[in-house]
Amino acid sequence: MTDVDHFERMLRARRTELEDELAALEERLAALGAMRDANNDDEHDPDGAPVSAEWSRLTGIRREAERELSATDAALARIADGSYGSCENCGRPIAPARLEARPTALLCIECAQRAARP
Repeated sequence: MTDVDHFERMLRARRTELEDELAALEERLAALGAMRDANNDDEHDPDGAPVSAEWSRLTGIRREAERELSATDAALARIADGSYGSCENCGRPIAPARLEARPTALLCIECAQRAARP
């Protein structure tokens, strides 16, 4: 088994988790949409956070999950084309420890640090 096999399994497992998370979020948003339509005065709900605040929170979580799913799909595509684990900037290998922490990483740690500097 190669390291790439390990990372592919990690990425596929994470992709499944993200798909499940997105499906659950869509169900919650649909339920909130129905509540929002039925209750126009949610800003004065004594039972907790307004529906609009919860809607905003959940749509933010959905956007982040969609972004992560896209990055995961891109990493799986790099595995398929043989470029996974190579820095997009300098072409050197990305350290396995970095890929363990961020399996969707595009840059080696040196290039990522340079990119983060102002």
